[in-house]
Amino acid sequence: MNLFDVYPLFDIEPVKASGLTVWDKEGKKYLDLYGGHAVISIGHSHPHYLKRIARQLYDIGFYSNAVQMPLQQELAEKLGKLSGYEDYSLFLCNSGAEANENALKLASFHTGRKKVISFKSSFHGRTSAAVAATDDVSIIAPINETENIIFLPFNDVAAFAAALQEHGEQLAAVIVEGIQGVGGVNVPEPAFLKSLAAGCARVGALLILDEVQSGYGRSGKFFAHQHAGIQPDLITVAKGMGNGFPVGGVLISPKVEARHGMLGTTFGGNYLACAAALAVLEVMEHELLLENATIMGHYLKEKLEGMPGVKEVRGQGLMIGIELNEPCAAIRKELLSEHCIFTGSSSNKNTLRLLPALTISKAEADQFLKAFSNILSKKVLAS
Repeated sequence: MNLFDVYPLFDIEPVKASGLTVWDKEGKKYLDLYGGHAVISIGHSHPHYLKRIARQLYDIGFYSNAVQMPLQQELAEKLGKLSGYEDYSLFLCNSGAEANENALKLASFHTGRKKVISFKSSFHGRTSAAVAATDDVSIIAPINETENIIFLPFNDVAAFAAALQEHGEQLAAVIVEGIQGVGGVNVPEPAFLKSLAAGCARVGALLILDEVQSGYGRSGKFFAHQHAGIQPDLITVAKGMGNGFPVGGVLISPKVEARHGMLGTTFGGNYLACAAALAVLEVMEHELLLENATIMGHYLKEKLEGMPGVKEVRGQGLMIGIELNEPCAAIRKELLSEHCIFTGSSSNKNTLRLLPALTISKAEADQFLKAFSNILSKKVLAS
C-alpha cells in the first residue's frame, strides 16, 4: 500500500532533532524556523518534555480517557493559571480542526442559531464546519454548511456592523483567528477585535477566537487576542499545545452551560496527550518563553524591516510574515538548499512565514538573518 499523495514533500529524510536543529539521514544539519506550522513550541526533543512523556508511558502507564482523569484536571488548572482564564472550562480533543468544530457546535447549541460570521483569508481546519468557515478556494465545503457562513473583509469594522444589522438575530457565532496564519500573517486591529466582542455581546452571539496557531505564547502573550484586551467566549487551541503530540482543546466561558452528551471524543485528553501538554506549559513557565518570544520577535522584525526586496514585515512575537516584492518560493528553496534553513509560506504567494520554537536564540536568529540578507542582496545585484 502507498500513502495517499496529498502533501508536497521535501526530498529530505529527518532522523533526529534537538531544539531548532534537525539532522537528515546523511548527518546534514538544518535550522528549523517553521516547526510544522507552529507545532514545535518548546523545541524538538526538549529533555523535560521527553522525560514527562516517558515517565507517563513506562512508570505510570497508559490509560484511555473513558473516565475523568486527575491529569486532565491538572492540565486544565495549569492552562487556566498561565493563560489568565482560570474561570473557564476546558474540553480536550485531538486537533485544531476538531477544536474549531466543537466551538462552532457549542455556539449553535448555546444560542439555538446557525449562522456564523468568518473572515476572508481565514483558515480554521479541515473538518466539515471548520472547512465551511475557511475562506480558501482550494477547499470545497458542503453546501448545507456554507449556506450559513457569512464571509466579511478582515479588519473591516464597518462591514461587520452592517452584517450584524442584517443577521444579528440569526447569528450563533463570529470566528476569527488571533493572527491569520495561512492567510499571510495578518494581525487584527485592536479596534476590530473590540468591535467583534461588543457586537457579539449585543446580539447574543458567541465570539470564537481561533488561537490554534497564534496561541500558546507565540505572540508574546499567552493568546494573541490579549494584545487587544478582549475576552472571547470560546478559545480554540492545538498545534504548540503538545509540541508535536496530537492534542487540542476549547476554553469555554462560564456563560456556556455543560450538559452530559453535549460533546464527545474517543481519544481527546488521553494520558500521554495530557502529559505532553503539561510538559509544554511547565517549560514555558520555567524558561520564560513568552518573554523570549517578545524579545526575539522584536529583534527579527527590526532586522528584517528595510532589507532590500522586503515590502512589509507583519506579525507579533514569533509569528512573522515577510512580504516580498515577488513570490517567495525561489527564496525559500535557496534558504533550504544552500543554507539548510526551513521556512514556510502562505496563501499570499509573496509572504514567507517564520514560526520558530519559542526557545530560539539570538545566534539562531542571526544565522537566518545573514542567509536571508545574502540572498536578497544577490538578487538586487543581479537586477
